[in-house]
Amino acid sequence: MSALIRQLALVSESSQVDMSQLMQVSAALQKQASRDLSPIWEISATVDPFAKLEDIPDGYLPLIIQDDIGFSGAAGIHLDKDGQPYALITASSDMDTWSLTASHEMCEMLVDPSGNRQVTGDSPKPGQGRVSFIVEVSDPSEAADYAYSVNGVLVSDFYTPQFFDPMAASGVRYSFTGAITAPRTILRGGYLSWMEPQSGHLWQTNWFDGGAPSFHDLGPVNLSSSNGSMRAYVDAQTEKFRAKAIARGRVAAHMAGNPLSVAKKSSAANAARWRDEIDKLVGRKRRGAAKTARRARKTRR
Repeated sequence: MSALIRQLALVSESSQVDMSQLMQVSAALQKQASRDLSPIWEISATVDPFAKLEDIPDGYLPLIIQDDIGFSGAAGIHLDKDGQPYALITASSDMDTWSLTASHEMCEMLVDPSGNRQVTGDSPKPGQGRVSFIVEVSDPSEAADYAYSVNGVLVSDFYTPQFFDPMAASGVRYSFTGAITAPRTILRGGYLSWMEPQSGHLWQTNWFDGGAPSFHDLGPVNLSSSNGSMRAYVDAQTEKFRAKAIARGRVAAHMAGNPLSVAKKSSAANAARWRDEIDKLVGRKRRGAAKTARRARKTRR
């Protein structure tokens, strides 16, 4: 049976993000979803750009770019009153910055639309035993340092289902780029969250500063503050750190390929070739039409 197709809409309500940028990033996100995320997580999705919220058809999950999303931080996925997810993304004059955020939110929305998916496994914290990890596929390697590029647009790394394996094994892919090299580990700028069943507390290992990751007891979870979404609750605790990790952009992205400026050279060359072919084709038709018209005039005389 084929996977249910999830339809995402990318829309800008920002003065900094125009339709041209929106369409370029949308194409990159569509390719990432179809080529990279889908085979690994067995999901199917479309990502389409729209000029305004009112243009989005019913049934689409929106990724909304705004200059001010109402709180300090990068972005986040929320649930509306019907329990449907939507993402708010902070705009930036640097397309690589907001594209990386949009990719992060897209990957997490597709893998876990409700924001409450959990996987049981061994806690990274010694002595805790079995815990329930919150599935947030982009968080452990969310920093710009580990991003990669699609069509010259910067997008987020994400972990694979093997990320929760009990032990490391050779030849196993733990994140798409390979930046994560062992199960349940995080990279600088990232984090991993879980519920500890005995205390009922939310725990997290993060690497926001210092020379190594550290463990933090975030206490009991109050889901009423996040409309019932575990992911939204965690995001609210970490948004300012995510913004810092993502803001470094392509400058820090040592795994990224060529930037958009290089990709545009190829696109411009392709456009010139297509225009030349079209001009030749249209020109022949126009000349043929002109000859037909002249013959018709001579016949009438």
